[in-house]
Amino acid sequence: MTNAFPRRPRIGVPVRLSSSDDPDARVGEANELFVFIVDLLREAGAEPVLLTPESRLETELATLDGVLLPGGGDLDPRLYGQEPIDALYDVNPEQDRLDIDVARATLDAGLPLLGICRGHQLLNVLYGGTLVQDMVPSTVVHSGLDPDDATAGVWAWHDVVLAEGSRVAALYGSRSGTTVKIASGHHQAVATVGQGLAVTAIADDGTIEALEDPSRWVASVQWHPEASQLPDSERLLPFAGFVEECRKATQARPAGVQ
Repeated sequence: MTNAFPRRPRIGVPVRLSSSDDPDARVGEANELFVFIVDLLREAGAEPVLLTPESRLETELATLDGVLLPGGGDLDPRLYGQEPIDALYDVNPEQDRLDIDVARATLDAGLPLLGICRGHQLLNVLYGGTLVQDMVPSTVVHSGLDPDDATAGVWAWHDVVLAEGSRVAALYGSRSGTTVKIASGHHQAVATVGQGLAVTAIADDGTIEALEDPSRWVASVQWHPEASQLPDSERLLPFAGFVEECRKATQARPAGVQ
């Protein structure tokens, strides 16, 4: 007899480790966005599973159907062969270890993997790419958040065109080129693209806004689809798309494989 109520896909999300009490407003903002992501995954039909430094990843990954890497502070530039500059914020070695361990274990397990903002940058670094540590002003504004002005707007808004047939375009419900208005809030960006990754969205100033691995379900976006200022339907759409990808990946596994 077919189960009319299939189980909710279990999607792992590494927790944020920096305190919202940090005087840099960006830390508290990242922690709030983390909560939004967890809520949106649940609303989209998934069971979010919070992964911590104490999690036994081999055991946890065996029960998961996918993983989402959320935003947060800057990666330690030594991870991609550079020395840190003064413009960095919230560089947290414990967070780097957790996110990298989770991402590597997910890739090894062959599970669907979606990165958002920091998660986008981390995936690029894991594939051997590098980052721009602090972006210079250009024709496109990429962040509205001023760490010295708590009253400043959080987001800059601009359009990106998603590549036809890309995984990210599919998350937004389209198989063709789609223009999406995005909530942008970052001061770093992809510099050298990691080996094996394809660029699937670019801002008008050339900033790489989305990446994917054509050989498996791995994709990432530089923007924040979870931003609360977006209409509810637009916020939910890419998360619902990712949950469905995780569901399909689970259904495609051979019988007996968890």
